[in-house]
Amino acid sequence: MSENMNDRDSGKKETMDETREESYYPRKGSHKRFNDWWRERTLAEKILTGLGFAALGIGLLALLGLVVMLLWNWLMPDIFGLKTLNYWQAWGLLILSTILFKGLGSNTNTSTSRSDRKRKQQLRRYMQEDADTTTGD
Repeated sequence: MSENMNDRDSGKKETMDETREESYYPRKGSHKRFNDWWRERTLAEKILTGLGFAALGIGLLALLGLVVMLLWNWLMPDIFGLKTLNYWQAWGLLILSTILFKGLGSNTNTSTSRSDRKRKQQLRRYMQEDADTTTGD
C-alpha cells in the first residue's frame, strides 16, 4: 500500500514540476504548437485568415490617420492658432513627419547597426578590462 502511495506521489511531483516548468517558460515550444495548428487549417481557412489580418491592418491604418486628424484639430488651433486639417491632410502630415524623423531609406539602418556593433565591442572590451582588474586584486 505504501509503495502505491509513493508511486502516486512521485507521479504527482513529476506532473507538478512539468506544470511549473511550462508556466515558467510560456513560450517554450509555442512555435511548434502554432506550426501544428497552421498545418491543420485548410487552404480556404488560411486565405480567410490572411484576408482578416489584411482588413485589420487597413482598419488600423485608417484609424491612425483619424487619430492624427482629431489630435491636430483638438490641440493646434487652440494652442497655436493653426487651421484645422481634413483626413487626407492629416495623412500627408503623418507621412511628412515619418520622412523627416525616420529618414527615407534603409541606409540609416546599416549605419545604426554598424554603430551599435562598435558600441557593443567597446562595452565588451571595457567589461573584460574591468573583470581582469577585479580578478587581479
